[in-house]
Amino acid sequence: MNIALVTYQDKGAYHAINVQNEDDILINFLKSNGLNITKEIWNDEQVNWESYDLAIIKSPWDYFNLIEDFYTWLAKIDRKKVKLLNPIDIVKWNADKHYLHDIEKAGLKVTPSIFLTIGDDVKLQDYFTQLKTEKFIVKPAVSGGSKNTFKVTAANVDEINEKLNSLIEIEDFIVQPFLTEIEENGEWSFIFFGGKFSHALIKKAKAGDFRVQATFGGSVHPQQPDQTLLNTAQEYVNQFAKDCLYARVDGAIVNSEFILMELELIEPFLFLDTEEKALENYHEALLTLL
Repeated sequence: MNIALVTYQDKGAYHAINVQNEDDILINFLKSNGLNITKEIWNDEQVNWESYDLAIIKSPWDYFNLIEDFYTWLAKIDRKKVKLLNPIDIVKWNADKHYLHDIEKAGLKVTPSIFLTIGDDVKLQDYFTQLKTEKFIVKPAVSGGSKNTFKVTAANVDEINEKLNSLIEIEDFIVQPFLTEIEENGEWSFIFFGGKFSHALIKKAKAGDFRVQATFGGSVHPQQPDQTLLNTAQEYVNQFAKDCLYARVDGAIVNSEFILMELELIEPFLFLDTEEKALENYHEALLTLL
């Protein structure tokens, strides 16, 4: 079986000094276990996708900047009958953060989310009252890597409002309360392979920042979650990540309850170096799906 590990044209935008090249670590491990796997760039027109039986989306980290091209690529993979992991319909659903409404409708807790539609007349001042908060986050509905993500306070609301009224002409945005619990305690990530829990960690932003990504100086801290917390994270996977090779459940503990921030099913960093059995767990899940 020929397998493609799908990545992107790396221009150095998403790397930090302390982040290993997880793709290479993974591909070398899978090759050492007998799999015929090759790294391919998702939007490279020279790739002969028909030569592959399976494509695994690993790190198309620029997809949100090229979303229509990405949707076209998904359709092409579908036409050529290349099996995709994660499944095409789930990937397309997960690309737009409107999916949070679907999860909320299913009765699972998510961060309160208000969506702004292209062309809306933005009045950010209204959301302090509507969300009952002194700080909130605004970001594109299709986004990643903290692109065009703003932390809004009374001090900068007019400045951000002006920026957003320009950006809203291009794409939808989402408004969410800023969770002070993340500043204080960090953001949880639970990684699942084949629907089974593998490992967990807490991501913390550097002092003075609110972004937990390593690119912005964030740090990671491996954790052993208690069974109640793990069961809660598992519910999101059970209901919305069926037949997925991997899933990352990101959220925070608010008033002693876990609240989902994002369900990452396209290109999450998997922190494979934080758990001794992570690579084996990934490999086992892949073999099961094959």
